[in-house]
Amino acid sequence: MGRPPHPLLSRDSIVSTALTLADSEGLQAVSTRRLAAELGVTGPSLYNHVGTKEELLDDVVDAVLARVDTSMFAELSPANAEWRTALEKWARTYRDAIAAHPNIVPALATGLGRRPNGLRIADAVFGGLVSAGWPRREAVSVGAVVRYFVLGSALASFASAFPADAAVYGNKYPHLDGAHLLAARQQRVDRRAFDAGLQAVLDGLELRYQSLSRA
Repeated sequence: MGRPPHPLLSRDSIVSTALTLADSEGLQAVSTRRLAAELGVTGPSLYNHVGTKEELLDDVVDAVLARVDTSMFAELSPANAEWRTALEKWARTYRDAIAAHPNIVPALATGLGRRPNGLRIADAVFGGLVSAGWPRREAVSVGAVVRYFVLGSALASFASAFPADAAVYGNKYPHLDGAHLLAARQQRVDRRAFDAGLQAVLDGLELRYQSLSRA
């Protein structure tokens, strides 16, 4: 029999399957044995496309980061110092990308490593902030602060953490008399919390930027 016109496996198909597993069962479910079973191939076949499990997880995380838009930072310059608008747009596209795959956040929080899209994002944010007038050292901190905030917001839902049973609260927690309603309003509550937190972060950075400009 001749060779098939297309390979049975590709790195993209492996990464896509690994991401599906991570979404449904967590990062611990991603293994070469499990992937081989999901893809209907033998384990050794995978090694032609992937290396270690750590490298595979890096690829999974980077595939999600590929969806983060950083084009707004390329528009910044001394004449166009709208860094606040750029940070807000970036924070929202960043959160949307990883909130769709919250199980990858622990791996993402370990650092950028050699992930191409992670480094692309860091390069774009840092370069844009410096172009807009932030000192280099400050630009590093600004990018880190917003990243910390976004990762924390995507890690878990504040609203869904509260039991929907009103009897849990009773008279023991009188100020939580409406907490049983939060889980049913999860998306709205979490979005409002993200919006409020992001504006607070940006307001603080605005004050910082102004103080540096006056120095």
